[in-house]
Order: sequence, then structure tokens, then C-alpha cells
Amino acid sequence: MRIHEFSGAEFEDVLGEFFIPVIVRSGPDFRGRVAVQELDKGLSLSLTRWGPRSAARTEQMAANSSDESRMIFTVQVASRSHMLQRDRFADLATGTAVLAEARSAYRWAAHTENRQLTLTFSRELLPLRTAEITEACARIMDPATPATNMLGAYLGHLFKIADGLTAPQRLDAGHAAIDLLAMALRDVVPSVPGCDGSAEVLLEMMLRHLREHSADPHLQVEELARRHNVSVSHVYTLFERIGTTPAAYLREQRLLAAQAMLADPRCAWLGTTDIAAAVGFVERRTFERAFRRYYGMTPGNWRREHCHSGSAPATPEEEMSPR
Repeated sequence: MRIHEFSGAEFEDVLGEFFIPVIVRSGPDFRGRVAVQELDKGLSLSLTRWGPRSAARTEQMAANSSDESRMIFTVQVASRSHMLQRDRFADLATGTAVLAEARSAYRWAAHTENRQLTLTFSRELLPLRTAEITEACARIMDPATPATNMLGAYLGHLFKIADGLTAPQRLDAGHAAIDLLAMALRDVVPSVPGCDGSAEVLLEMMLRHLREHSADPHLQVEELARRHNVSVSHVYTLFERIGTTPAAYLREQRLLAAQAMLADPRCAWLGTTDIAAAVGFVERRTFERAFRRYYGMTPGNWRREHCHSGSAPATPEEEMSPR
């Protein structure tokens, strides 16, 4: 956990580092405190305490920012605050929650000292269409609803125990929070896609997810289904639309990545085992068999034909591979 205590003069720097760059106003005696649990790259859970202040993200800041994919989900832990985005006004009493996006201007204000629990993440992690994410922003999520209540309790407990989790456990816990958020948003935006959502959009989201995470050796169809809030059988049904299976598509993405590495002179020093691991294959022999079936030759032979650096001799692994 990282803890930072700061004054009003440091407020903008702190918000820019841990959340989203904004323009702030605070009193001369302003003091703040932020405690951050990093769950994964770009995915964090923070508990903040700060005095009266206002914060504004202008249209120009939103349009020119490099962090437009950033999302902020906030649970009001104590006292009260107000948020305005896309002409929607959210009055946050204790226990209520709200979603905000960096790609749109917003204003946030509090007239008394208050505490907030905030989940910060990339919008690509949330299995909703872009328009639906925007539609969900600045809409109050009532803690009286079971889904929001469960999400708030989960985030509070996760913040307390995150220090004791391993890195993989923190990653899983962070993605579980995103899944719970998607479920809770169904109470806010009725058109959140699930099993009955747009098949084409959902399939494209899954294909993109497999491409972006193909190097993860533990990625399986069950995890793909969990991250997109659908059943395993529904995943297979969607992939039938393009004449393949999730495993076959993932294997193809890994082999394409391996092919690129084998042809790259900068990777000439890497052995077959290294390349197999880098693209998501746990076993070298599994990788070599899949590569031979797909390309009609061993990785070593393919490299000798396509890597023209003049400095890519066969590694001992490749010399031992059957030709």
C-alpha cells in the first residue's frame, strides 16, 4: 500500500498521479490523505480523505489527454459530495456510488471533509459498449440495491486485505471487482450487455481480449467467460459464428506472435523455450508441435529461412528439434 499525505498546493499533482488530471480549488488549510492498493497495471483501489474542495476537468483537458480510457468508480464512505458530468448531476450521500469517465468533462465538489473509496481502471476492462459506459456515468448507484451493496462491501474488504494477497491474487481480485461493477451497472443502465446482449459486439470484445492477453499461459475459456459475464457454452456459441473455437483462436494468436519473434533479428539470441514462454506456451514441445502443424516446419527451420540478421545461429534447442 502506498500512503501519501498532502496539502492544497500538492492537490493537483496527487490527483494527476493517482486518478485523473484536473484543476482544483481548496482552502489554505486544506489537508488530504490517499492510500492506494495497486491491483494490476492501471488497476488500483484507493481510500481518500480530504477537506472541502472543488475539482474540474475541462473539455480541453478531456479532448487532449492521453488517459482518455481511464475510468473512476467512487463509493462515498463518509459525508457528502456532488458530481456533474454530461449534464447529469449526482448527489452522493454516504454509501452511494457513481461512475465517471476521463474522456468527458466533469466537476466534483465537497463542502465538508469526506472520505471516498475509489476503483480506478481502464474502460477496456469493463464489458460494456462505449455508449453504455458513457450512459452509466454520473448516475447514482443506490446502496439499497443488492448488487451495489455487495460491490461496496467487496471493495471495502479488498482494500483491507490486499496487502496480504499475492500478485496473481490481487490481479484476480481486481478483475472480480470489475465483474461486480458490471453486474451492479445493470441497475443503472438496463442495456448492459450480458448473455442476451449484442452477439457481434460481445464476440469482438472477446477476440480483442484474447489478442491482448495471448501471452498469459493461464488464460482459458472459463476465464474468458467469467471476464465477460457469460457462460462457457455461450462463448463457444459465439465463436461458432467465425468457424473456430476460443482455444484455436488463442493458439493462432500465440503462433503469430512466435512467428514474428522468430523473424526478428533482435530476438535472435532467444531459444525456442524462451519464445514459447513469451507467447504463452507452457511447454516447448507443445509449442513446436503446434508450430509445425500450422506452418509445416519446425520453429528452428522457420527461423533459419526468415531471420536474415546474419547473427541467428541455431540454438542447442533448435538443433535437437526434429526436422
